[in-house]
Amino acid sequence: MTQTQDRASGPFRFGYGTNGLTDLRLDDALGLLADLGYAGVGLTLDHMHLDPLAPDLASRTRHVARSLERLGLTATIETGARYVLDPRRKHGPSLLDPDPDARAARVRLLIRAVQVAADLGAHAVHCFSGITPEGTSEETAWQRLTESLGPVLDAASGADVPLAIEPEPGHLLSTLADFHRLRHELDDPQLLGLTLDIGHCQCLEPQSPADCVRAAAPWLRHVQIEDMRRGVHEHLPFGDGEIDFPPVLEALAATGYQGLTVVELPRHSHAGPQLASHSIEFLHKAATEATRTPTRTAAARTAPVPTPARGGTP
Repeated sequence: MTQTQDRASGPFRFGYGTNGLTDLRLDDALGLLADLGYAGVGLTLDHMHLDPLAPDLASRTRHVARSLERLGLTATIETGARYVLDPRRKHGPSLLDPDPDARAARVRLLIRAVQVAADLGAHAVHCFSGITPEGTSEETAWQRLTESLGPVLDAASGADVPLAIEPEPGHLLSTLADFHRLRHELDDPQLLGLTLDIGHCQCLEPQSPADCVRAAAPWLRHVQIEDMRRGVHEHLPFGDGEIDFPPVLEALAATGYQGLTVVELPRHSHAGPQLASHSIEFLHKAATEATRTPTRTAAARTAPVPTPARGGTP
């Protein structure tokens, strides 16, 4: 598919995450995705791709904005870089860090991400809570999370860019129920939305992935997609896990969601170009089946949810 062709697959706008293309320069990654027919990119701010801490961020962002426009791509800004703030602690510091100065560093990163998103015309900024530090009570962790998100939501409101927090296995905020707790504790701010990872639904939610999509519909601001197995937090290429994707895409189409649905394979950069090609072909086929099949209701899983074998974030 050339970059002049329509990249939508029916109601879907598929993207690919740059955290699965870390062996490519950003310009090369964007060109690859456009050539493959993706509609957009989940852009993780990291040292190899639009480093949020390096000098002259504004001019580098303008360069990326021009590239996106030339290639006909849209973006979501993702903030899950493993070591962008601390070279020794994966995803550290988090919004739950015991050190107020460390929490403030994460807050500054998220506020910077909001500005980048505004400058790129991105449709959301993704984030997550972080793992509860050892020795920290649940009550204290939730207090830190709500307080830390206050200035980020203020920035999001000023820029009119939704903040899309992701339930992440092993984190304080790990389920859809946790998202609703946060939403209520913050008095349901307009700019607080949800990143729904389809694989995470398969991993640990009590409902099926399709039912999770339906339940999350009013708050969807960003969607990540990959295959996964029940109880095992491991992002897998399509076909290597257990998810039946046409019912998931059928449910997503019914929500009217207009944002990107981004392939999330952060441990597969060594084969990024090949998997990007395989993924878009797989998703187009699943989308075709979803739009041609009479409405089906995926059965909700009622068995006890096993503890994920791999906690935390990829």
